[in-house]
Amino acid sequence: TSPLSLARQLPKNSCPWDSGGLSDPGSQPTTSDETVVAGGTVVLKCQVEDPDDSSLQWSNPAQQTLYFGEKRALRDNRIQLERSTPNELTISISDVVLADEGEYTCSIFTMPVRTAKALVTVLGIPQKPQIFGHEQPIDEEKVARLICRSSGSKPAAQLRWRKGNRELKDSGTEVVEDPNGKTFTVTSRVEFRVTKEDNEVEVTCTVDHESLQNSERSTTQKLQVHYKPTAKIEPHPQYPREGEKLQLQCDGQGNPIPQEFLWEKEGSDAPLQLSSESVLIFPFLNKSDSGTYVCTATSSMGSVVAKYNLDVSDASPVPSTSSTYHAMIGGVVAVIVFLLLSLLIVLGHYLIRHKGTSPPPCSGGSRTPAFPGGVGGQAGS
Repeated sequence: TSPLSLARQLPKNSCPWDSGGLSDPGSQPTTSDETVVAGGTVVLKCQVEDPDDSSLQWSNPAQQTLYFGEKRALRDNRIQLERSTPNELTISISDVVLADEGEYTCSIFTMPVRTAKALVTVLGIPQKPQIFGHEQPIDEEKVARLICRSSGSKPAAQLRWRKGNRELKDSGTEVVEDPNGKTFTVTSRVEFRVTKEDNEVEVTCTVDHESLQNSERSTTQKLQVHYKPTAKIEPHPQYPREGEKLQLQCDGQGNPIPQEFLWEKEGSDAPLQLSSESVLIFPFLNKSDSGTYVCTATSSMGSVVAKYNLDVSDASPVPSTSSTYHAMIGGVVAVIVFLLLSLLIVLGHYLIRHKGTSPPPCSGGSRTPAFPGGVGGQAGS
């Protein structure tokens, strides 16, 4: 058998050659590469079919012996023996750090010595991303430029953006190696034009990395968008009358909220009021107050005008206590009269219906009824 065909039959990571000769494949140790997240635990297993009465040994990338058989060689409590038999030596390393990364060697001390390599890859966990560029409010129709940054990832992480429920495409990503020479800092930029509807909308930057094991690590910030104000005038009461008190409320909205209100009446030269108060008060309305009133609400984003047409109605009559009392008495009398008339009508109908059934007059021409044994009657002989 040629050396090439023999090598094809050997397990992965095995080393069939020593410093000068070809070894028996049955006595060749085998290992496997491992990937572990920083802070986790990695298990290194070394197996051999024919130990040839020799012991297995694990050593670190610095060629320091960790375990020789079941005997600990390096004082590191993170490294523990999991299994030791003539055919297997398995150890574990807990609380893995980036410095633990590298090639670990399993050796069997036969003649010649045979070895197998296990590459341990340590994944650096990316830090929670940070968003920059949102600290100051953005004026509507301007372009927002935001930056998201995450450090400590190995290999370099991926960053993605979302505004509300919509994905945003970044305008560029930069990857820089950290000072430790092992991890990376990733920076992503995004640009978009904002409108007033973007005010208070959440922008999220999410970091994706294999060390996060299908979980998300993200940061969310709310946008602050400055936009022009709006205004409308509300009267209180809604239907003003002469002699009443009236308040006109100039309801200004926007970001920032209007802080200055100018009141004017169309046709008048002088302004009525200029202050931070949004209410114009009429203590006692007159017909002469009728007209169109204009409120100009102003913020740092500009001014807006609202108008209201005031039409003062006639004063409403106020009923006196005596007239109210007389109206009540009149109502009671009307009811009584109605009841009496109804009673007379019913009685008249009753008398008309019973007129033909009245009793006949008494005999002898006398209409005085006779009462036996009483006055007005005749005694029998």
